[in-house]
Amino acid sequence: MMLFFVKIEYIGILLTPAFWLIFCLKYTGLKPKKLNLTFLLLGVIPVLSYLILLTNDSHHFHYASTSVINTMGFPTLKIEIGPWYLVNIVYSYSTFLIGLVLLGKRFKSADPLYKKQTLFLFLAGIIPILINALYQLGLFNGLSAIDFTPFAFLFTYLLLAFAIIRYSLFSIKPIAKDIIIETITRGVLVVDHRMNILDYNAAFLNFFIQPKSVQIGKNLVSLFQGFPEIIILVQSKAHQTIEVQDNIDGNRKIIRIEAIPILDPESLLSGSVLLFEDISEEILNKETLEKQTEELKQLNDLKDKYFSIISHDLKGPIFGVKELIHLTQSGLISQEEFMEMMPEISKNMENVAILLENLLAWTSSQLRGEFVQKTTFDIISLINQQKSLLERITHEKKLKIQVEDSSEKFVYADRNMVELVIRNLLSNAIKFSVFQGVINITVSEEKENVKICIEDNGAGISEENLEKLKNGISFTTKGKHNESGTGLGLILVQDYLQKNNATLEVESEINKGSKFCVFIPKATSGKTD
Repeated sequence: MMLFFVKIEYIGILLTPAFWLIFCLKYTGLKPKKLNLTFLLLGVIPVLSYLILLTNDSHHFHYASTSVINTMGFPTLKIEIGPWYLVNIVYSYSTFLIGLVLLGKRFKSADPLYKKQTLFLFLAGIIPILINALYQLGLFNGLSAIDFTPFAFLFTYLLLAFAIIRYSLFSIKPIAKDIIIETITRGVLVVDHRMNILDYNAAFLNFFIQPKSVQIGKNLVSLFQGFPEIIILVQSKAHQTIEVQDNIDGNRKIIRIEAIPILDPESLLSGSVLLFEDISEEILNKETLEKQTEELKQLNDLKDKYFSIISHDLKGPIFGVKELIHLTQSGLISQEEFMEMMPEISKNMENVAILLENLLAWTSSQLRGEFVQKTTFDIISLINQQKSLLERITHEKKLKIQVEDSSEKFVYADRNMVELVIRNLLSNAIKFSVFQGVINITVSEEKENVKICIEDNGAGISEENLEKLKNGISFTTKGKHNESGTGLGLILVQDYLQKNNATLEVESEINKGSKFCVFIPKATSGKTD
């Protein structure tokens, strides 16, 4: 009866080595040139061995002899091996070892998850061989009559079952999932319902100065200290997207974070997937384009306004003078009447000259850019020069211009640009000053700059226009005696100061006056260029 069950048991014992090698060939994707012939040869020895076992009584090739013994308290089968038994052992060990070598060569540099699967396959393949080798060598003291190889195979089946459940053995899905996550350019972070990190890809580490701070099992609260909005995003348990800003090494970083909740079949939150994307360049380019669009719009509006100025403020006075000359030549106006009108004509021509100079300067700046040629010069002499040029206009309004400090103060800037700045500020002060008023000019040194302040006691500037001035927006106002203005002068002042690394500060109060202070870089030496 024992021999009957041995013959049934041997069906599995003889076929297992062949099937193991076939499995290894399939799993590793290796295909012998003559695949069918290989499978046929693998089956020759198992089939031949089973035929020899069935006919063992007539030749004793497999078992030399068999007997029943009772040394362990129950009957067991004692065998003496024959020559073919050794052939079968060599065949079985060879097929198992060849399969293990194939697995090792195929997966020594494979994906980490494949390596885990391969480790389980190695254990599943080598444990039965080791147990059987110990049995064949008689190293189971006192238990040599019992072959533990079938129990080893039972352990192998349990090990494979664990690998199938835990690591999806024989499935490409987890491998494909890991490969997809790693190839995604966006950072991927997976957390559980307690906000503990379960998984992440390599791209996610690029968002950290110290990537080693990211660890499996770490809580998001400690990982994103200083970014409560990310914690709130995950806690919301909704599919949402936010943008987070940060400064890394002085560079502005804008990160878009998308939270995708993971729900179980009962719609309970089991975790979240966070996708991180650096959109800094996209946002900065967008902001730059918006700023450029706004600047072009303002420039276009300014251009339209100044074309209107050219057609009105320039054409009016010039055509008026032309008509006056024509009337004088026609005899409709006497020479005495013409001379009486000369002061008013002269004042208009002064305004036209200043306007024309500003228009030419603005056109040069906008159309071909402005070449800044910085030199060292005395700002006091320049102020006195501009004061003399505008002296006739000040006499008409009986104004007094006081320069409180006449000692030399040297600055380093473009002289022509600074001349236009001082002339415009002085012209505005004259225009908005009351009759018989006083304009104070103070010059002082402050750290790296020379501070020039021009203060009047005239009309002042409204809060609305002060805000426009800070934002570089043009505006027009009338002087104390309805003197015309275009707003172009202050635009040029700010533009020229910026090109010379200088700044402008304005203090003003309606009906009390204005104070314009210019800060120009101080020269390193007192020698003019």
